[in-house]
Amino acid sequence: MKKKITHLLLAGTVLLAAGAAWAQSPAAATVAGNTEVLYDKPDQFTDISFDPRKREEALTELTRHFDKLGASLPAGQRLKIVVTDVDLAGREDPHVRSANEIRVLTGGVDWPRISLSYELEQDGKVIRSDKAQLSDMSYLTRMNRYSSGERLRYEKLMIDEWFAKTFNVPRK
Repeated sequence: MKKKITHLLLAGTVLLAAGAAWAQSPAAATVAGNTEVLYDKPDQFTDISFDPRKREEALTELTRHFDKLGASLPAGQRLKIVVTDVDLAGREDPHVRSANEIRVLTGGVDWPRISLSYELEQDGKVIRSDKAQLSDMSYLTRMNRYSSGERLRYEKLMIDEWFAKTFNVPRK
């Protein structure tokens, strides 16, 4: 009997620790308003900083942007997004090491890409769900309403266009 109780306590402790670790990880869901964003295995994304702090900053910036767009959905709607891959515009310059990440944008094969899946709920019922492959091959040749100092400006424009087209919400 004592062995059974010991095993149960040990199993419970392991489950609690695993749950706490998952909640603290950058892959954990972030919910703001009517939008929930989850990053699936962000440490394995195609092109996002290897520095955990910088990776977290980029994912936080993307989350804020999804949240801002989600606020434009009609009342009663809730959007759940699972991002499965991110490939930022440009490439990190391995020769330049500084406090700020230096990305070289060539307009070649370095266009931004994001893979995700989503569910749109209306009053708790899923009314739309799909997978999406966002990409913008002409990211350097188009007008961008985000200033040159805006972080992830090319990714944000790409997300704006996908969101407007997918959810029939006018771009601001």
